[in-house]
Amino acid sequence: MPFERVAIIGVGLIGGSFALALKQAKACGHVVGAGRSAANLKLARERGIIDSVADTGTAVKDADLVLVASPVGQFEDIFSLVAKNLKPSALVTDGGSTKRDVVAAARAALGPKLAQFVPAHPVAGAEKSGAGAASAELFRDRRVILTPVRENPDRAIARVEEAWTACGARVSRMTPEEHDAVLGVVSHLPHLLAYALVHEVASRENSAQLFSFAAGGFRDFTRIASSHPEMWRDICAANKDRLAEELSRFSRKLDEVKRLLDDPAALEKLFAEARAARDAWIRSS
Repeated sequence: MPFERVAIIGVGLIGGSFALALKQAKACGHVVGAGRSAANLKLARERGIIDSVADTGTAVKDADLVLVASPVGQFEDIFSLVAKNLKPSALVTDGGSTKRDVVAAARAALGPKLAQFVPAHPVAGAEKSGAGAASAELFRDRRVILTPVRENPDRAIARVEEAWTACGARVSRMTPEEHDAVLGVVSHLPHLLAYALVHEVASRENSAQLFSFAAGGFRDFTRIASSHPEMWRDICAANKDRLAEELSRFSRKLDEVKRLLDDPAALEKLFAEARAARDAWIRSS
């Protein structure tokens, strides 16, 4: 199964962890990295995440497997470079947190090479970013969602699934539309809420006082507001229709909770139901 040469476009948390996990599993040979930050690529090489550095076009040329792990707003430009340099036997996958826009960008840029691209989303992020945050264990027992396109041969899908499985991931499949609807609820909405809460507190005149008294609850709820702003800007913009629907729905839930402040028994019932649902989810995960 090993891929002799792997190209990582965007050697951050996801891209770097993918390289380290493949190396740990002895599922790859040489790993070449490309990206915008020379300092980050230097760190990635020093840590042994990648073996060499190249521009995107050169990195892709001889690769057997390419992972695109940049912010999704950059994908169309990256796919254009990939299309010019990808060899016929190579496969491409990605780490984008949205899928409808990624598939559309691939269709526009890859042309007849679209069949070589098997979209994926590793649901295994963290609030830290860059090569310094990469870990070979990031994907272990975590979900990776494949959203194949109709042009993908079964063999291409199977090979990409093998790569993610070698990283320790549990692979499942969805359509791009289903993916963006589901992740809009359980990933994109929570990030937006965390950013909004921190921004609201920081905007107040007594923000220093408020932050000085914030403890575990605030820290836990807002942890993901330390995530990469550019990445999450692109995700929210790409999934804005689904996210707008979920914000409206959540706004109605907040209105309901606001009314329940005058009904302590009903408020406690809501809290108990929410706790039971969360506990059941934690036990099953």
